Amino acid sequence: MDVLVLGATGFLGGHIADHLRALPGARVVRAGRTATADVALDLAEATPAALAALLAELRPAAVVNCAGAVTGDGLRQTGLNARGPAVLAAALRTTLPASRLVHLGSAAEYGACPHGTSLDEQAPARPGGLYGATKLAGTLAVTEAAAAGQDAVVLRVFNPVGPGAPAASLPGRLAAEIRRAGPDGTVTVGDLSAHRDFVDARDVARAVAAVLTATGPLPPVVNIAGGAARPVRDAARALADAAGFRGRIEEHGAGSERSAAVSWQQADITTALGLGWEPLIPLADSLADLWHSLKDTREPTP
Repeated sequence: MDVLVLGATGFLGGHIADHLRALPGARVVRAGRTATADVALDLAEATPAALAALLAELRPAAVVNCAGAVTGDGLRQTGLNARGPAVLAAALRTTLPASRLVHLGSAAEYGACPHGTSLDEQAPARPGGLYGATKLAGTLAVTEAAAAGQDAVVLRVFNPVGPGAPAASLPGRLAAEIRRAGPDGTVTVGDLSAHRDFVDARDVARAVAAVLTATGPLPPVVNIAGGAARPVRDAARALADAAGFRGRIEEHGAGSERSAAVSWQQADITTALGLGWEPLIPLADSLADLWHSLKDTREPTP
């Protein structure tokens, strides 16, 4: 299978491209904004005509869209998270209608939910901020294409962690702060009382492979997560233990607005289990591997 991976030079995209390249018979083309990509492409700025021309040239059997912006202004997030998937789905529909589209969505699309509950794919989407709203718009573009007959699926990824986690994520930021503080220093963070459902980036890559090779119709949206909410404070302590950090982690302030607005998230992963996928890597291993990726002087992927 020939696969085009967009956003392949980012955190999740890098893990996904590496995993797919290791599969027998797979040929992967990595598209992204950095010089390490096989094809230079910024999905936020790609025109429908240019994207259609690229697809016609490469003729992939499947396209995986990992491109997305967690931070940045409204123009950047809207262009990459909302417009980008819509343009991609339209270009595939007109150029390669038989190719499968796998788009990475986000748990931020759900927004807040009651403590102790699990979110299945039919749960109402009520994003509480710009990022979640723009990601939801991208998801809707892909699911509407699927409803019209296109071979497309959204993997709604919860809180990804693992080696190379970027500083935009809490685990990546905390790992960088622990490294900066040294083994006996002090790390200051916001409130860590929220509960999150973490999933290893390498398990996300396995989920992508599972839906790429699945036969028959796919559900429009599939939750990809660990399936259990974990206290963020416990995850921070586990990361500190992996780092041999003997100093202090001090919580001051309310933390990010997103964390304050969503104190609990837990996914129902029944649909993913039905496709033959399950999370395999324990959170402690994910955090230890994240720390060692920093310790080996490899900075988190931008």
